[in-house]
Order: sequence, then structure tokens, then C-alpha cells
Amino acid sequence: MKKLIYTLSTFALLALGAVSCDSYFDVELQDQATIEEMFSKRGTARQLAAHMYAYLPKEENPVDATTEGGFSGRTDARQVNASAYANNVFDLRVGDYSPASITGYTLWENYYKAIAHCTLVIENIHLNKEDNEAVREYMKAEARFMRAFYYFCLFRTYGPVIVWGDKAAPSDAVGSSLDRNTLEENIDFIVSELDRAIDVLPMSITEVGLQEGSDMGRATKGAAMALKSRVLLYAASPLYNGNDLYAGMTNYYGNEIFPQGYDATKWEEAKKAAKAVIDLNYYSLVKADKTSGDEFTDGIRAYQNIFFKQWNEETIWGWWMNFYTDWLGRTGGFIGACAPRNITVEGWQSLTPSFKLVDAYAMYESGRYPVTGYDRTSGMDDYSKPVIDETSGYVSEGFSMTTQFEAEWAGEFEAHNSTLGREPRYYACLVPNGYYWPCDPKLKTMTNPKTSSTTWTAEDMRCHFWRGSGALCQRWDQTSTNNYFGYAWRRLYAANNPLDVGSDYQQIKYVYPAFRLAEIFFNYAECCIETGDYDEAIKYLNMIRNRSGLNDLEVAYPGIATDPELLRWCFKQEKMIEFAIEGPMHFYDSCRWMTAEKNFPTLNWTLNLNDPVDYHDSWVRSSEDFPLAKHSKFTKRDYLFPFDSDQLAEMTNLTQNYGF
Repeated sequence: MKKLIYTLSTFALLALGAVSCDSYFDVELQDQATIEEMFSKRGTARQLAAHMYAYLPKEENPVDATTEGGFSGRTDARQVNASAYANNVFDLRVGDYSPASITGYTLWENYYKAIAHCTLVIENIHLNKEDNEAVREYMKAEARFMRAFYYFCLFRTYGPVIVWGDKAAPSDAVGSSLDRNTLEENIDFIVSELDRAIDVLPMSITEVGLQEGSDMGRATKGAAMALKSRVLLYAASPLYNGNDLYAGMTNYYGNEIFPQGYDATKWEEAKKAAKAVIDLNYYSLVKADKTSGDEFTDGIRAYQNIFFKQWNEETIWGWWMNFYTDWLGRTGGFIGACAPRNITVEGWQSLTPSFKLVDAYAMYESGRYPVTGYDRTSGMDDYSKPVIDETSGYVSEGFSMTTQFEAEWAGEFEAHNSTLGREPRYYACLVPNGYYWPCDPKLKTMTNPKTSSTTWTAEDMRCHFWRGSGALCQRWDQTSTNNYFGYAWRRLYAANNPLDVGSDYQQIKYVYPAFRLAEIFFNYAECCIETGDYDEAIKYLNMIRNRSGLNDLEVAYPGIATDPELLRWCFKQEKMIEFAIEGPMHFYDSCRWMTAEKNFPTLNWTLNLNDPVDYHDSWVRSSEDFPLAKHSKFTKRDYLFPFDSDQLAEMTNLTQNYGF
């Protein structure tokens, strides 16, 4: 096995760049005295510990498919709106990838570099005598947590991987003799490392002298417990718990990589892990900053605060969003990917929801989900043929006059009836065709493309996405940055930010909540459903619904406590809504449930936006208007990512995933 020798200086952190696919397994250092010197100094030792976070997944970046964030583009929650900036997303979405074509993806390499770095810290942090023992023990436990997290990042993407255990990769390892450890060995090691970290890590970083400013996002006891909850939930789920697809898959050593039978006790283990986080009573669902007295308004404000309120009481562990580092800023790039063209500078409109997501949001008055499914055409959900719950209060046709929350300055306007009466999260996330981009025109200073002046009216802020005369929310030359779908995604956009110049984007800074309490509630509720504790599951689902202004499930669906299939369906609807385009949660959920092959493939359904139409005519669902003909595909092979051909050339006996 080829080796790469790494050198450290007092001015540079450990460089774990690799030329060959297996060289990053080794952390062989050229000058051991230099390493000892660096770890013996407080400043460089802390730098080396902090550098463990340099390998974090860019889950918050939904455009780049070479990171996990882009995996959301493969799901039924998104319509990938443009090829510009998103070619990799299209390749994955339509199944146009293979071990040979994914060699540019660096997930495998990145995380093994991270694991090697964490192991280096574990083995050497004791040399730091300038910090007290509590700080040294914290950083060692922190490294165990981070190493476990990176192993989990590998696991959720590839399934069981090579686990080195509590040691560095052996220096004499030979690529041809390496293969994956079993699933149980993966899970057991990750959980055992988390248990060791939990015993040491504090609830707050301030307990070991770290600062709430610059050190926010460092590991805590709650973070390790939340990761343990997620890991055990995955282990209990259908993809990993004895499914027939991976039966008989053995590694180079003759061991069966995946469990060969279903184990119901895994749900109990996952249930205990989730409840342990809840029982800390340390975190709470974030609420509206000020109570308005109106449940609907407070529901919108509470849901918005998941991102708008930095390091809020719901966030268990996260990091500053890092979408791009260009002139739009680290979070601004995400908003730019969603913002409408010609109302904002650099609005790309390349990231939009799907009809599946639009249809999922509940009705506010009844609390019921208006669409229960779709007729199937050619083996795919036909979004033009939704199955509507007639008791929900949903109206699928026609128009009515209404006003818009956070755009009261616009007065009454004509809106499609399907957009009316929906729950608060709908309006916190979506700007449907015909609605107003929620920025008071008085705040606008950029040149209005319709008038060539800096004067803006309310009508200028109205999002007419069709390509007819007078359309404003699209690019005049009809390039790939058009909104081809008919709804804008505004979840990270706070109203009345004009987005007229780069600094309007650059000032937006959000924390990505990699783990938040709502997820733990969902984890616990899912385990309760699978262990038959339906009342307890409903209790925690109600907490999430109530935070956003919805009524209890038992009110919306009388008898749900004795109908486990209905409860499971409501659970999945609720989780899809709550975590809509919030990292890759929905992608990995759909994979571990093994529902993706049924739900993800679909045609490119949009509103009817082609010339010549007017506003009323645009409100027809069409699969003919999208400019890119290929539709999304997902087959059994796609539940796990393949190992690339370069990797297989280095490790000739590495067991490839199913279907590749």
C-alpha cells in the first residue's frame, strides 16, 4: 500500500492531502519530534483539535451533488430547476452515474482523512501540558465524537465501510487485502466511541473554558447523544436491518456484510437513545421571539427561527453555513440560488420545491394533509393527478382574493385556491406563482428592469413566473436560471432584505442545525410507532405540529391512535415538511425506509409556464414545459453510493455495493 509522508510545521495544520486513494489511511509523520512539539504547545494543540472540523460535510449546500447536500436534488421534495451550477445534481437525479464517472467525488477520501486526523489528536493530545487535564480530556473526547461522526458519514453513504478501530491505519496495510467490515462492526464501533465521548463531554463548552463566540459548534454531550440516536435509528431501519436485497453479500474475509435477518430489538435500542436526549431537558423547540397572540403568525415566526435565530435553544449541534465563499457570502449563495431573477441581483432560481413537497403541507383549519397520494402513470407518481382528501378543506381549482403575510403592503390580490388556507410552514417556505416576493418595494434601490429606474411598485414585486408578456420573476433571455417550476423557495430569506447589492447577501449568517431537537422527537416517535407505543409517538409529533400552529393529530385524524399505517404515513408527511430541503435528511430517510425507488422517479412536473399564457392559464400542471427532457430515476442500486473505479483499482478485493 502506497504511503504519503506528511510534514507539519508550526504555521500549518496537518495536511492530509492524498494522491492515491489509499494513502490517506496512513498518518506517518516525517519528524516525530515536530509533532510532539506541536502537541506540547497550547496554541498549536488547540489548532490541531479545531482542524478536525475542516472536513465537515457541506450538508447545507443543496446545489453541489459532490457533497451530501446535493443529494436532496435526487429526491421527490425538489425540482432541480436549472442545469447551470447543478450538472452533478442532474447526473445523480437521472441515474446517469457509475463507478467510473464518480471519481471526482471525494466523500470517501475526505472522511478517511478526517478519521486519520481525529486519531492523531486522540493519540497525541496528552502531550499538551499547557492546558489543564479537563481541557485535554475534553479534546480527546471531542476527537472520539468527531471520528465517530465521520465514520457515520461514510456509513450513511456507502453502507458498512473499513473500520480501523481505536488506532491509526496500519502502516503495512496492503490494498488487495482490505475489505469492508460488517454492519454490526461498524455500528458497534461508532456507538462504543460515542459512549466513551458522552462520559466525558460537557453539556456546554463553557464548562471547559471554551468561548460561546468563537468556539460555538464544538462537540458537547448532547451532540454525541444525538448522533448515537441517529446511528441506532439507521441500524434499526429496513435498509440495514435484514433486507433481502443484500442477503448473502460477503466480504473478502468471508463475513456477511449486512445482517441476514430482521432484529426488532434494534428499535428498542434506538428508542432509548432518543429518549435519553429528550430526558436531558436541556433543549427545547425554538418559538417565536415575541408572541403576537395569533397562532398562525407565531407558527410562521417559530419555524423561521430555526435558522433566523443563531445558536437557538433547539440546536443541539451545528456549524455556520458554508454554501459558497464568493461575493454573495457563505449563506447568501443559498438564498441567491432561490431568489427570483430581476427582482434581486444575482437571483439564480435554480433551487425550487417539487409538487410533492408543495402538496404535502397541511391545511391550517383542519390540520389534515390535503393530498394523500397520486395516480400512477408509467410506474411513476403523476403529479397532475393528486388524490385529494375531500375533508381537508383543500380547493384545487379557481382563484380568490387574499392578502399575503409579510407582504401586507401589496393589499389584496388574486391567488390560486390551492395556495390558500395552508399551514404556517407553507408560507414560511414558499412564494407561489402570483404571490409577492416579501420585500417592501420602498426598500428597493436597484434598477427596475421594467422601467429602467429605481422606482418600484407593489406590482413589480409580484412573482409571475410564466414566460408571457410582463413576466418579471424570470430572466428575459430565458437562460437556464429561469424559474421553470412556478414556486420560489424562500425558507432562508428574511422578509424586507432587498438583495440589491452583494452586501445584502453577505450580511446573512445562519447556523446549519445538523442536529436539532425536532429530529430527536421524530426519532423517538418513529421508534414508538415501530414498538407499538402509538400514543407516545403522537404526543411528540403533536409537539412539532403545535410549534408551527397546527392542531393535534387526534383532532385532525380521529382514530389515528389505533391505525398504525395511517400514523406511519402522517409521520413521514410531517417529517418531510419539517425538514424540507434542510440538508440531506429526506434523502437518507427515504433510502433507509427503502421507499425511494417508488417515490423518487417522476417526470419534470411544473406549472404551465410556456408562451402564450396568462396568470390563470399558468395554473395547470404540465410535464411538457420543462426544458430538460430527462426525468428523475431511482432503482434498487441507488440506495447506497458506489465505490469509484480508482478506489477499486487500489483495493482490488473491496466488495462493491449492489447493482454496480
